Amino acid sequence: MAELRSTAVLDEVEQAFAARAMRRKRLFLVLSNVSVAVALLLAVVYGWERFRDPSFAIGPRAVVILLILLNARQNLRQHKYAAILEKLLPS
Repeated sequence: MAELRSTAVLDEVEQAFAARAMRRKRLFLVLSNVSVAVALLLAVVYGWERFRDPSFAIGPRAVVILLILLNARQNLRQHKYAAILEKLLPS
């Protein structure tokens, strides 16, 4: 594994970016969890509609669920990056 450079210095813009990401760490986790819950709820609703009406088009709705889950994954990734930044950068 590559060693971290201890001589790296962040400029003001980079420090501000890292600080914003660290402040929003909890928000990213909440957004990820809410997105997963919404996707599951939509899957249940669409499944119920399909059960009641076999001609109910499920394909386009499955794409919406997939996009919501991809958004949840991105929010979780941002949460993990912010957690790593907290460990690497002094407060």
